[in-house]
Amino acid sequence: MLNEEQLSKYSRDGFLVIESFASHDECEELMARAGDLVSGFDPAEAVSIFTTREQSRRTDQYFIESGDKIRFFFEEDAFASDGKMTRPLEYSINKIGHALHDLDPVFDRFSRKPELAEIAADLGFARPLLLQSMYIFKQPEIGGEVTCHQDATFLFTDPMSVTGFWFALEDATLQNGCLWAIPGGHRLGLKSRFVRTEGLQTKFEKLEDTPWPDSQLAPLEVRQGTLIILNGLLPHLSHANLSSKSRQAYTLHIIDGACHYPAENWLQRAADMPPLGFSRNDPLNTKNDSENTTQNMHASHMAKWR
Repeated sequence: MLNEEQLSKYSRDGFLVIESFASHDECEELMARAGDLVSGFDPAEAVSIFTTREQSRRTDQYFIESGDKIRFFFEEDAFASDGKMTRPLEYSINKIGHALHDLDPVFDRFSRKPELAEIAADLGFARPLLLQSMYIFKQPEIGGEVTCHQDATFLFTDPMSVTGFWFALEDATLQNGCLWAIPGGHRLGLKSRFVRTEGLQTKFEKLEDTPWPDSQLAPLEVRQGTLIILNGLLPHLSHANLSSKSRQAYTLHIIDGACHYPAENWLQRAADMPPLGFSRNDPLNTKNDSENTTQNMHASHMAKWR
């Protein structure tokens, strides 16, 4: 799937842009499905606001237990000072996370495209596991800023293995909040970790205090259907969307099952919902009867979303 030139660019820059990876119809299908999921969401279940200023993120139970569920997170600016929503629900959601790839059949099918498995193999994954997925709306006028960060801060493995697959479901431009990245920034080392503490709380552990070289940030303006592969150590961000057009995207994060995934990482999954590989029938996921049972549990969880 990836040729030598692409692998060389990825190694040099820490990211790789692959145009026309997803078809127009695939993008439209994911956007329609996300809309259906939002339509079926009752805000009375919980109001959890996704804090885009990551360093000050307020943790709540709805968020901390979302690693193996489909949950909905609001834009900060979707509410007035009295706590009332200022716009319709479909224009208030910041993102859906974090197990769409396992619990929804449409996202499951897209996330396990054979081409993605080929890319993981080309990148050297021994045992790729699909750990986290997010649908990001980047709503018109209120789509929040995401400050400069590294994915390995949140999904740490030893050795580092987390890799992001970021799919542009709409054109991503300077106006509606495209990604920005520091080419080669993945060689700067990990600056912090986001970990669990007692009582379902979280904190950032500082590892290194040197500021990001912000002057080196480069915009990644891409067309619908583009895949951007992101090294887990790559510093990247997106600015607020103040335009009248959304910038919807789908992200999938994979880790290598050959690496250690610490218990203090914020994202944890229940024992009956461990991360699976690209194929639910892969021998890596069906080594014994207990793993077969786990796959049956995954199927039963998914059934309610059909």
